[in-house]
Amino acid sequence: MSSKYPLTGYGLMAKRHWTEFRPQMVKELEARGRLEEALYEAQETTSAEMMELRNRLQKEQGLTPQQAHDQAWEMIREKYILLQPEETASV
Repeated sequence: MSSKYPLTGYGLMAKRHWTEFRPQMVKELEARGRLEEALYEAQETTSAEMMELRNRLQKEQGLTPQQAHDQAWEMIREKYILLQPEETASV
């Protein structure tokens, strides 16, 4: 089964995280038939921003590729992949 939106590491990480911490959002995206597309968008946007930020950090701060990658991940991960948990209604 081929997907229109192939998921790689970031997309799969987002899927696991969103399913656990953003179940209502996942349910709404699934109901609209947009979950795979949203995961793909998060993955691709993260990859693009990571590459841009890594290059900038290496050039401007003289970081090694690994240092630049680690710092970029710290700065970007919660923007698209590791979203904040949903608020839960108290009983």
